[in-house]
Amino acid sequence: MTKLSVNINKIATLRNARGGNVPDLLKVAADIQNFGGQGITIHPRPDERHIRYQDARDLKAIVHTEYNIEGNPQHNFIDLVLECKPDQVTLVPDAIGAITSSAGWDTIKNQSYLNEVIQEFQRNGIRTSIFVDPVLEMIEAAKKTGTDRIELYTEAFAHEYTLGNKNGIDPYVKAAELANQLGLGINAGHDLSLDNIQFFKQNIPGLLEVSIGHALIAEALYLGLDNVVNMYLNKLK
Repeated sequence: MTKLSVNINKIATLRNARGGNVPDLLKVAADIQNFGGQGITIHPRPDERHIRYQDARDLKAIVHTEYNIEGNPQHNFIDLVLECKPDQVTLVPDAIGAITSSAGWDTIKNQSYLNEVIQEFQRNGIRTSIFVDPVLEMIEAAKKTGTDRIELYTEAFAHEYTLGNKNGIDPYVKAAELANQLGLGINAGHDLSLDNIQFFKQNIPGLLEVSIGHALIAEALYLGLDNVVNMYLNKLK
């Protein structure tokens, strides 16, 4: 079964919009795990517009499943991850001020930099994953960085699936097959939803984990958080 890690950035966005502590991010994280969620993902950004750095510290005591911290490995982010020591760190090449992630790493151009960062995290017992597009050359170069896993950036798949083009899965299948051959673990995320998650899971060999936030929280507004978490878990069996 593919693990479901729930990204709670949108909960923090809602809290920050009003100030105070409603909704309570820590309680939501605890509840998601009680509902069956197998991990909690956060993506703190330098401006702390949703997840705050203190949230990352506070969640360490709450997350008893898998704790995944995503972000661009700038100095402050690296320091935060080394302080919190999550189970996994996912490296994402976000530009400062980006609304959301928009591309995977150029693992050829950034290979030495990624290798240096990854070694530092691995020395501290933190599993590493790097955000990549389903491009075979980038998968091959990702292996050379020393990363434990890759996270396939799935926006293009989700867009094509919405248009009815199921062939949009093909580059992801080839990327996953190559990753399996290279001994890289496979995660995936971005724009995955209840509509497309089962098809994606059924076609990607060796899919270990998906990280889902925006769609899951939006769906929960109508269907309830407990219900939606379990709907994903059923589709990921």
